[in-house]
Amino acid sequence: MLLVKQSLVKEDKKSLDPNVVGFESSSSEEENEDKNDIEENEVRLNGALESNNTQEKIKETTNENVLIETVTSNVFNEGSKNIEIVNKENGTNEEQHVKNENQNPPNDKNDVDKTKLSKNKSSVPEVNINNKTPTVFISVDRTTKIQESRLKLPILGEEQIIMEAINENPVVIIAGETGSGKTTQLPQFLYEAGYASNGKIIGITEPRRVAAISMATRVAEELNLTSEKVSYLIRFEGNTTSSTQIKFMTDGVLLKEVQSDFLLRKYSVIILDEAHERSVYTDILIGLLSRIVPLRCKRGDPLKLIIMSATLRLTDFTENSRLFKITPPVINVESRQFPVTIHFNKRTVSDYVKEAFHKACKIHSQLPEGGILIFLTGQQEVKLLVKKLKNAFPNRNKMQKSSTITDKEVEEHLDDELYDAIRRVKKGRKKKTQISLPEINLDNYTLLPGDDTEGDMLDWDSEEDWEEEENDARSTSQPMWVLPLYSLLPSHKQAQVFNKPPEGYRLCVVSTNVAETSLTIPHVKYVIDCGKTKTRLYDKHTGVSAFDVVWASKAAVNQRAGRAGRTSAGHCYRLYSSAVFNDEFPAWSVPEIQRRPVDELMLQMKALGIQRVINFPFPTAPDLLQLQSAERRLELLGALEVNSNNKDKWNSKLSPLGRTMSAFPVSPRFAKMLCLSHQKGLLGYTVAIVAALSVQEFLLAGDKQWIKTRRKWAGVGNSFLLGDVMVLLKAVGGAEYANTKGNLEKFCSEHGLRHKAVIESRKLRLQLTSELNLYIPGLDLVVDPKMEPPTDIQAKQLRQIILSGMVDQVAKKLDDEDLKTAGIRRTKAAYRTPEMEDVIYLPATSVFAKEKPEWIVYQEIYQTDKMYIRGATAIEPEWLPIFAPTLCNLSPVLSDPPPRYDEVKGIPYCHVTGSFGRSGWPLPITDIEFPPSLDRYRWFALFFLDGSVCPKLKKFTKSLLSTPATMIKTWAKLQSRTDTLLNGFASCGVDSSLKLREQWKENKTYLLAEYLKWLPESAHNQVTIIWPPI
Repeated sequence: MLLVKQSLVKEDKKSLDPNVVGFESSSSEEENEDKNDIEENEVRLNGALESNNTQEKIKETTNENVLIETVTSNVFNEGSKNIEIVNKENGTNEEQHVKNENQNPPNDKNDVDKTKLSKNKSSVPEVNINNKTPTVFISVDRTTKIQESRLKLPILGEEQIIMEAINENPVVIIAGETGSGKTTQLPQFLYEAGYASNGKIIGITEPRRVAAISMATRVAEELNLTSEKVSYLIRFEGNTTSSTQIKFMTDGVLLKEVQSDFLLRKYSVIILDEAHERSVYTDILIGLLSRIVPLRCKRGDPLKLIIMSATLRLTDFTENSRLFKITPPVINVESRQFPVTIHFNKRTVSDYVKEAFHKACKIHSQLPEGGILIFLTGQQEVKLLVKKLKNAFPNRNKMQKSSTITDKEVEEHLDDELYDAIRRVKKGRKKKTQISLPEINLDNYTLLPGDDTEGDMLDWDSEEDWEEEENDARSTSQPMWVLPLYSLLPSHKQAQVFNKPPEGYRLCVVSTNVAETSLTIPHVKYVIDCGKTKTRLYDKHTGVSAFDVVWASKAAVNQRAGRAGRTSAGHCYRLYSSAVFNDEFPAWSVPEIQRRPVDELMLQMKALGIQRVINFPFPTAPDLLQLQSAERRLELLGALEVNSNNKDKWNSKLSPLGRTMSAFPVSPRFAKMLCLSHQKGLLGYTVAIVAALSVQEFLLAGDKQWIKTRRKWAGVGNSFLLGDVMVLLKAVGGAEYANTKGNLEKFCSEHGLRHKAVIESRKLRLQLTSELNLYIPGLDLVVDPKMEPPTDIQAKQLRQIILSGMVDQVAKKLDDEDLKTAGIRRTKAAYRTPEMEDVIYLPATSVFAKEKPEWIVYQEIYQTDKMYIRGATAIEPEWLPIFAPTLCNLSPVLSDPPPRYDEVKGIPYCHVTGSFGRSGWPLPITDIEFPPSLDRYRWFALFFLDGSVCPKLKKFTKSLLSTPATMIKTWAKLQSRTDTLLNGFASCGVDSSLKLREQWKENKTYLLAEYLKWLPESAHNQVTIIWPPI
């Protein structure tokens, strides 16, 4: 056991109290002014941070204008990697023998001198040795087995260097390959050094929930502590207690904690793990913590920040002077890595799934024992290859059962033989020459290059191409234990990859990129890498998202190759050429924050008090167009107050509605729907809808019976017009009822619901219900397993609520002339949106596929071979001026039909026409609230005079010296009484019954003099007695 001494040091103020970089301004012209204001700002900050009001505290902390100084970055080396490479370009083998201790991309091949790290004065501040606190060491009672396994980890040899760097620096970056033990061991180092003492917590964030749970379990086992001490907290569940000392959580959980406690006072250390994945939440946390750490240091309560990664692009941190004033030290931890031989293909394959199958068959038939790990891009590809490999290498139980054949099985066997014979005949008739496979040779390929974007849309109909390989493979006596691994797979099935395969079986895991870094699968010796990854591409102009299959980064494929060298020397077979790898693979993947909409990100940051998001110190800033689009969408939703000042367009403030929306853990669109549904008493339905819309692939496709059932679920009338959302609502209700009966899994399989998505949406539904009950006193909302379907009126209101959240996602059906011009059949459900020229379609799975309503709103547009709509709901065009007024170009108020007074709402209404969106789609005559203008005051005065506003004045209408209609005449100013009454309303802003009553509460004689001018003197006393006429 290694004893690590911790010296908690009070750092030199000049070294460790850097000026905090503000979010509001960063221009060099303001530098001198900012220097003079620093002390005053710090006093205001400290006063605000001691306030009991959390929101005010956040604003004061984040809104200070302070100095930015340019920092010269230190160059830290990451260590070079050496991999044995076999190049097969011209049939020759070129070998480069390397150590393979770190498999980072060739762009970062510098070395770190760890022995000199703590002496580097440019990155490690001077320490006042007279102010050291006593050494702290927490004893840990580990088992012998655990201790032996820990000693094999490379990070144990770096413990002293790491702890010295952490003790002497506020921020430390640790770069180490997967398998070095950094995730499990670093929290233990900190625990032994006393960082969990005095009521403080060691916090570790993970980008994935599975990793947070499994790491908490593993660390608790190694420290020999209970789950009360080492706990986890993820979005829907957790086991944290008041005595928790080490806390694993997802990055979104920590971001929520920042909203309630900006300085994270209960933490002594924050570890951001897997930072190389560059998730949106991780990037925001890095930016926030770069400001929180110096603030905590100034208040005498230091917080340590540790950024850990496998293949981190260090320049985003070490050369980003906006992020860290003092460049943080970098420690490179060697991994427990054996040599890996890289085999490139002679040519880059097109059908990489089929090629991966061939390669797996060859490895299993000819090469020594060792697990096989195959990297593909998506769930469909994984399932296909798992099925093919299982058929090629069936398990022994099935083979043994075939020895006792019944008459029925004989008949089925003969049918199979006849079917195989027919397929062989068809195969023989093919004109193209079939390539007969020679003796197994891992280096021989004759494959042609093809399209990179096949992905899950590949055509798998031609299965006979696989048969020859399958038949040859069946001659191998050893069976194969084939397991799938992808993110949507249920957790208990994901865990199977860590179990030892049955005796006599070779393990083969077919996985997406989830196995790159997050999970370490034991006993893998052979890696087959297709070189591609499926990523969600987002069009910043149109908002269209599409999953595309593209080349992975060099960093990612090197991570994949490293999986073969965890337990022994291994091999990585790349299904692409070295030329493609060198020329077409990017060095690093694009951070997630630049590949997705940032609406939710902007809303959360505004809620934290960060008004100028453009000045936030992102490790990699989102595109300016992304921020502009997000701010515009939030303004359309009413979450931001529209800023009329063009010079300060980036300083939009959160509206009261936006602040309420930011409290919900869902996208801003869904949060707006929740806010409006409370007014209509429809929260139970909206919570169920939002929970289903917030998860991926709730409804499965493929079975015609499922589609028929869903159309029955849609119902008739407004329920049917609610569309695909009504199907989700029925599915959620049915699943909840089935869960109470213990038949949830059966219900999901029978009706085409993805079981894991149903469970996740149910957890979100429970969470939203709990939070709404917390925010709204006396609500008493419950998850009712016997929830009745909405009535026709309620379904209509739900349609309007959905429109309120999707105001910028409106589509209109193409008419016959447009269809003819575009060359589209009339039977197609084709639509257009105002923002796009391309035609979009309703998929066959939509309940509107046949009916094709004229106007719809949709959840999203996705692209495969065409652009399709997901989650359609029919709307009425006359609703658009009400719920999306800023997107409508409305006509002046129509005189026919004339404006009217709504006695229930107490406001004037009028009729208008107009058009919607950039396309100028014409709108029908619509009855809307009279828009703010002087004419509104005129009409309200008219309704006041005719007794519509105050019924007590109706009996005086016939006695008026002029008719009420005089108020709206063009010559009205010629009579002084009209101008006097109009000024009385306009000067106090009274244009509704509610505002009028408020004025009368303050001044009982309000408008009395103005009204008396309209009456003969004989009626003055009678009016004065009843005034105000409420």
